[in-house]
Amino acid sequence: QVQLVESGGGLVQAGGSLRLSCAASDSSFNFNTMGWYRQAPGKQRELVAVIRGGGITYYGVSVKGRFTISRDNAKSTVFLQMNSLKPEDTGVYYCNADNNGSVYRIFSGIYDFWGQGTQVTVSS
Repeated sequence: QVQLVESGGGLVQAGGSLRLSCAASDSSFNFNTMGWYRQAPGKQRELVAVIRGGGITYYGVSVKGRFTISRDNAKSTVFLQMNSLKPEDTGVYYCNADNNGSVYRIFSGIYDFWGQGTQVTVSS
């Protein structure tokens, strides 16, 4: 069973930047989609950004223009560059990966694999 391992979370002031990384424990896996969801305290998990193998990207409305997702297919790794961070970006960020990659699964939060999550805290 492949595992997804996130890194790069932490505490940052509003307006700052963070870069999250997520790597599959077995780099030979070639996922159709990889991406990030997040969950703030008391809120439902929401889509942050997802990228397909061909490079097509999807972003949540609240992060569009501030966050950039990218991936290294050879290493089964996905990155999330987060700029102009706001306190409302605070939450646990979960990496995900899927072999199917349908639009329905992307926006329904249905993925084959999930990481354990990494905390991002943005102070005002």
